[in-house]
Amino acid sequence: MDIKRKDALELFNKWIDSDSLIKHCLAVEGAMRGCAEHFGEDPEEWGVCGLLHDIDFQKYPQEEHLEHGPKILEEAGYPEYFIDAVKGHGDFTNTPRDTNMAKSLYAVDQLASFIIAVALVRPTKLEGMKYKSVKKKVKDKAFAKAVDRDEMQRGAEELGIEFSELVMIVVKALQKREEELNAQGQSLF
Repeated sequence: MDIKRKDALELFNKWIDSDSLIKHCLAVEGAMRGCAEHFGEDPEEWGVCGLLHDIDFQKYPQEEHLEHGPKILEEAGYPEYFIDAVKGHGDFTNTPRDTNMAKSLYAVDQLASFIIAVALVRPTKLEGMKYKSVKKKVKDKAFAKAVDRDEMQRGAEELGIEFSELVMIVVKALQKREEELNAQGQSLF
């Protein structure tokens, strides 16, 4: 299957219309594109993985999340490694993360949302964001309490890169994504 964003958007729009979930998926798409570039992989394919990673979440949140998504993706013709990456972003599926795509999706899922949360409390949002801004908020347990800090750290460890490096890969990718979205009249915020 030739994985293209245009085709993925059709599937995405059938399953997702929640503004907050759309923004989350767009952020993870951007973060995955950044990781693909870092690892010398295909940004289009990795971005689509990020875009579609929560394809079943709006209709099947919590207990059923990731039960239905892999079936939806399989029916749409996505390859097994792609579906395994999506399944692997949830620890509860016990799906091994054997590829950099799978490890990256796991690593950036919560991190992208966390970085957006940090940007929301900064006057310049993503512009000029440095690691220390994110690090400060990671240490503040009252900030974005729902985000699992251990999972974010584990994601970087699985990728074999420093957490600070991963943060800056994602920050730069989100800055680029925000510029692209702004040009289309959209935003991550």
